[in-house]
Amino acid sequence: MRRTQTTSVTTVPTWAVAATLATTLVGVLAGCSGGGRGLYGGGSSPSTDSGATSDGETGDGTGSSGAGRVLGTADSSLGTIVVDGQGMTVYYYDKDTKGSGASACEGECAAAWPAVHAASADPEVDGVTAEVGTITGVDGELQVTIDGRPVYTYAADTGPGDVTGQGVNGVWYVVAPDGSEIMDAAPATGSGY
Repeated sequence: MRRTQTTSVTTVPTWAVAATLATTLVGVLAGCSGGGRGLYGGGSSPSTDSGATSDGETGDGTGSSGAGRVLGTADSSLGTIVVDGQGMTVYYYDKDTKGSGASACEGECAAAWPAVHAASADPEVDGVTAEVGTITGVDGELQVTIDGRPVYTYAADTGPGDVTGQGVNGVWYVVAPDGSEIMDAAPATGSGY
């Protein structure tokens, strides 16, 4: 007896393919090593609740947009925090040495935690009361510093208000406007502004 095998073809919408690719990219960036969260973080599901408007202002009016502004502040689930010019959360890396003039985040770390760059040695800021300066980053560009410490964003933060990098591996922390590290644990839900 001869068997006939029937094969069915399912058409997958383009948006589903794009979503799968985006999820895979976040997983690759996060999975620098085993153990779920990777060497430099990741493994958590980023929040998509940003609360930011299309012009960079937060919905509650606390954000600050403006051409050339490198750093500003915004209200978040962790209180008032420092954000970059696009409203993305800014982090300290505890392995950096204050005042050393160098970043300890290189290679895979720098891919997962991009440096906050400046076009000049005197970056424009709004609402940040700590001393702001620059160093030459690992990529050769000017990297912003707050109180002598380099600052970064997190590749797994998908939009303004995300704080998914808070406390990753016990070495990454959100920055307060006065330059202190915010040590509170990130909320389980609603990490947006």
